[in-house]
Amino acid sequence: MNLEFERKLTIPLETKKMYPLTEDLKPIIEERARALQDIFTGASNKLLLIIGPCSADNADSVIDYITRLRRVQEAVKDQIFIVPRVYTNKPRTTGDGYKGLLHQPDSNARPDMFKGIIAVRELHLRALRETGFICADEMLYPENHRYLDDILGYVAVGARSVENQQHRLTASGLEIPVGMKNPTSGDFSVMMNSITAAQHKHTFLYRGWEVHSQGNPFAHAILRGYMNKHGQSLPNYHYEDLRRMIDLYAASSLHNPAVIIDANHANSGKDPFQQHRIIKEVLHNCNYDREIHRLVKGFMVESYLEDGCQKIGDGIYGKSITDPCLGWEKTEALIYDIADRI
Repeated sequence: MNLEFERKLTIPLETKKMYPLTEDLKPIIEERARALQDIFTGASNKLLLIIGPCSADNADSVIDYITRLRRVQEAVKDQIFIVPRVYTNKPRTTGDGYKGLLHQPDSNARPDMFKGIIAVRELHLRALRETGFICADEMLYPENHRYLDDILGYVAVGARSVENQQHRLTASGLEIPVGMKNPTSGDFSVMMNSITAAQHKHTFLYRGWEVHSQGNPFAHAILRGYMNKHGQSLPNYHYEDLRRMIDLYAASSLHNPAVIIDANHANSGKDPFQQHRIIKEVLHNCNYDREIHRLVKGFMVESYLEDGCQKIGDGIYGKSITDPCLGWEKTEALIYDIADRI
């Protein structure tokens, strides 16, 4: 193995001691976690909105965004349950580009992974402490979930990770909703197999331990569109796609059938300004078909303070350095429009 072993980090124990979840925050997590689970069981008819930057690269602008989101949440709390996207692991994996907040603190030299883990945990704690939100993050590295397992409210498994066995097994041991995206190929059977694996019990190796999971009844589907062999983006949020999901769930023995529509990525061709149109179409189909209404639990939206995206180093506050996002004014209008339609 051509690996240079530098040090063994005794984490997550160290990070949790340095940045603990204080007793006053635990009731907030418990209350919002119950409310989120109620959406997936059908006990609540609120619409789930997982919304925020493509990548949480800057703590101050992310907290600024979430603080604004908090005010909107209060205005639509009877119709919509908001979970901010704080995707600290969202990278650009090719070459020497951005690899997520975990690598960011010393980006001009070799990253200090311990500082990166601290930055990730501190950001999620700030969001919880300053806004009262429990947030969503992407499980890019399954072994890293332990750094945040006492804080997060929602986890997404990405289109390139959903076929990975370790992601599926780790998801089976979580007690919070885990969304499984359809793979980039668009194969629904891969996604459904991933959900099935996550909802069952397993014994496996995790961080050097033999562990036993109990299965996660809140594992569910996320439809994010797909790419064909020519590299063209194709959507899977239409009426026929949702009816197919109803049939797939009906033929399974899965708990809590649920679909989240990712309004960006291949569904929009990475054009964030199409997200509003996509959501309106899905909501129309929910109103037209009661079974679709019961199945679709909410949406994912990529949104930040400024429209579009920038190159790393441009330094524009609140503008995405990965995929283009919807700016704040359009985001606020979108949320109020959704509330008016449900």
